Amino acid sequence: MEINISYGTKIVISIGGRLDSVNASEFEKAVAPVIDGEMKDVAVDCSALDYISSSGLRNFLILQKSSKAKQGKLTIKGIKPEIKEIFDMTGLSALFCFE
Repeated sequence: MEINISYGTKIVISIGGRLDSVNASEFEKAVAPVIDGEMKDVAVDCSALDYISSSGLRNFLILQKSSKAKQGKLTIKGIKPEIKEIFDMTGLSALFCFE
């Protein structure tokens, strides 16, 4: 898994590879400054994400909750159809903004 976080007017988290139970804690640690920080608008670039498990979905829910608590918005960008299908099957698509 590859994670890159860039800060600007909006935080952009780029993730590549697999986000599963093996590395979900690594992702959680990497995004902790985003969750604990004051910036409220976050975009997650998933164009290089190949797989997501329930542990990965949990990480996205934590980011969403953090953003919402700050009256911000979490946007998921560049998601592949097969990854979006997992969000759809779990009923989580309604909770996120996809671009």
